[in-house]
Amino acid sequence: MSRLTHVTSGRYAPPAARRELVAVSADGARLHVEEHGEPDAPPVVLAHGWTCSTAFWAAQIRDLSADHRVIAYDQRGHGRSPVGSGYSTTALADDLAAVLRAALVPGERAVLAGHSMGGMTIMAAAGRPEVTEHAAAVLLCSTGSSRLAAEALVVPLRPGPLRTRLTRVLLGSRAPLGPVAPPAKRVLKYATMGPGSAPDRVEACARIVHACPTPVRHAWSQVLAELDVDANLAALTAPTAVLGGTADRLSPIVHARRIAAALPHCVGLTELTGMGHMTPIEAPEAVANAVRELTAAYLATDAPATDAPATDAPAKEKTP
Repeated sequence: MSRLTHVTSGRYAPPAARRELVAVSADGARLHVEEHGEPDAPPVVLAHGWTCSTAFWAAQIRDLSADHRVIAYDQRGHGRSPVGSGYSTTALADDLAAVLRAALVPGERAVLAGHSMGGMTIMAAAGRPEVTEHAAAVLLCSTGSSRLAAEALVVPLRPGPLRTRLTRVLLGSRAPLGPVAPPAKRVLKYATMGPGSAPDRVEACARIVHACPTPVRHAWSQVLAELDVDANLAALTAPTAVLGGTADRLSPIVHARRIAAALPHCVGLTELTGMGHMTPIEAPEAVANAVRELTAAYLATDAPATDAPATDAPAKEKTP
């Protein structure tokens, strides 16, 4: 766990896993996978975002593992998944497929939840046999499917080529993030969290983000800068809920609205007032409850997908 730094006490300290395993991706990349909760409980698979790790889901793991089997994994190069190569949207999809094969038995259904790059992972893997086989429902959380640099609001300029270029330079920087000191936390809070985020939540995010190796952070930033998985949305046919924060500067709420409108089976868009990009830490109950709602509707009762609301499900605005 030499690269896995995080807070060590409180709700954002990651709990010990019941079981750990390794999933092997199509190119041989090895992925760290954790299981929490009882083995016969309804399964949930969590995919974290850029510069994060399984520790990012600590609050949801604590909540959901009481009555779910929670499966979380480290994206390649993050957390305890070794630094390697082959960074691409294809690799994201291959890695998720490998995790589903390793953690679930044939035909077993689960709720898949992805935050930021984790949501992009699920979109990239849409239509893969493993997703079709195992996804009972999906939660896409604080994510986008294209135009990430063009629509990000981290650089306070009007939209246009200059802002897009500066955003790419900023997010793609090779500079080490340095120690988790007050100035670094202020920068991270501005870029990734809502203005009302409490200090303990900022600290939890900073510890996780600063643990990501600089070469991995840079390599994935180049993939995200060119991301375009819009065409994949038509293949994401599982009932899918979308959630985002109205103060998100990295993936502004326009992304969530556009994804919800394009999905063939959207079952709701939730907009969290005042929340930034790090919604699983900023609004832990709202994210856990969204997973629970999907489990109750599509997994625990084994309800057929056709019983759910269709693509024009109304948006819900919430203040956690």
